[in-house]
Amino acid sequence: MSFLESNKPEPDENSWQYQLDRFVENHQQELAALAWGFYQEQTEHDNTLGIDLLPTPHFISCSRDALEKLNKSVNNKLQEILGLVDGYQPEQEVLMIGFANNGVKLIYFEPELTPCECFQMLGQNISSLSEKLEAKMMSEIQI
Repeated sequence: MSFLESNKPEPDENSWQYQLDRFVENHQQELAALAWGFYQEQTEHDNTLGIDLLPTPHFISCSRDALEKLNKSVNNKLQEILGLVDGYQPEQEVLMIGFANNGVKLIYFEPELTPCECFQMLGQNISSLSEKLEAKMMSEIQI
């Protein structure tokens, strides 16, 4: 354990960030499939999939321009997130950004199966995947 980890406060189980972490942990395959489907629909690949938890959880498309403007408005505190967005490899990993209560949370992981394999295995379109995941978020994440 690093020095920084040993001084971290215990996570607040009621915080939206903690709840979103648990949701992602429990639904990695579906989120990977959705991320792949979203990526396939993007012609310019300039948008990032996001989760806006308010007023009710729903998926959004975040343009690069909007993320840069947000970064400037918070004194470049999201620069690392922009770096990950720039290096995003959708064939291997999942990258999303969560938003709630004027906060931002990076969602980043490599699923056991590739996102493409997850998408093929679930055999659903992104509309049905997003509807199911949004319904699950509504029941599992309370803000």
